[in-house]
Amino acid sequence: MKHFDRSLPMMLYRTLDAVMPRFRSIFSHFGLTEPQWRILRLLWERDGRALSDLSAASLISPPSLVGVIDRLERDGLVARRRSSKDRRVVHVCLSVAGKALEDQVRPMVEAAYADLERSIGPANWQQMLHTMDRLIAQ
Repeated sequence: MKHFDRSLPMMLYRTLDAVMPRFRSIFSHFGLTEPQWRILRLLWERDGRALSDLSAASLISPPSLVGVIDRLERDGLVARRRSSKDRRVVHVCLSVAGKALEDQVRPMVEAAYADLERSIGPANWQQMLHTMDRLIAQ
């Protein structure tokens, strides 16, 4: 068995601890939590997603997601819309303010990604992403 410090789960946790503070400070600057960021990021890619889709894509459990969406809705960033085809399905849509927030947040997040990539080099960055994709696909 690998030494505890070199076990994959601990290496992944330490990597998150090294990477996430720079992103969390950006989210905090805009009054967002990390789960709220995940949902907004998904909606910026494709607005009007169903709650079930958001849960699966964000890795936020459905019960937790309800609270995240409640707070985003309270803050005027999203709205819920019931499907006209199936009333059991609820879609989450960006508000005007939610759409506008992307233009403020995106440059800061892109700069954080650029700093991280520069810190290990573009080739290592691509190799890291490729390796993680391979692990996820197993």
